[in-house]
Amino acid sequence: MTPDIRHIGSANSPLIVIDGFSGDVEAIVDQAAAMAPFPAAARGQYPGLRRIIAPGESAAGYVSHTLKTVAPLIFAEFGVKRFDVHYASFSMVTVDPAELLPQQRVPHFDSTHPGYIAILHYLRTSPESGTAFYRQRATGIDTVDEDNVGAFAAAADEAAAGSAGYIRDSNEAFERIAMVEAVPDRLVIYPGRLLHSGLVSHDPNFSDDPRVGRLTANLFIQGQM
Repeated sequence: MTPDIRHIGSANSPLIVIDGFSGDVEAIVDQAAAMAPFPAAARGQYPGLRRIIAPGESAAGYVSHTLKTVAPLIFAEFGVKRFDVHYASFSMVTVDPAELLPQQRVPHFDSTHPGYIAILHYLRTSPESGTAFYRQRATGIDTVDEDNVGAFAAAADEAAAGSAGYIRDSNEAFERIAMVEAVPDRLVIYPGRLLHSGLVSHDPNFSDDPRVGRLTANLFIQGQM
């Protein structure tokens, strides 16, 4: 389990990719399936289903083990001294491209805080899927902070109005600067400030069955610098 550590964007932010993370992805899928059916995510946010993993649930052990395993890497690469869990979930993309809301058709960020970190674990994947990172052409922004969030939002709203479907490649509004292919049991760690979007397959499977559809585990932590 050797991490591939890359650096992307104007802030030279770490992007960590670990293959074969758990060594037993089917056991994690089994835990997710036992928690189905998943509820819909809040309107306008994740385009599909999201099942929060609460403390004390069976999958909480998976969350704890994951965080314990990656903590040394996070401390070394992200410069945080400690972190708290914001939330953890199993997630599935299920929204048809034609039904996306405007804000779901453009790259997004998770937080402007420099210590906010996303941990993404691919469990069930489809061809040509993954996660991509972008730079907004109108502003040059690829990393969102408190100083530039207003400029990003204004340009993103304009871009969303003229967009259709899930973003994949570069377009008139956004330049794709990096991507990670979805591979079962691949774990990805990156700052939540980076502009990013899930890459949805050209031939997607929008099943709501965790054993069949596009299933990920999503962990978000707040690090203290």
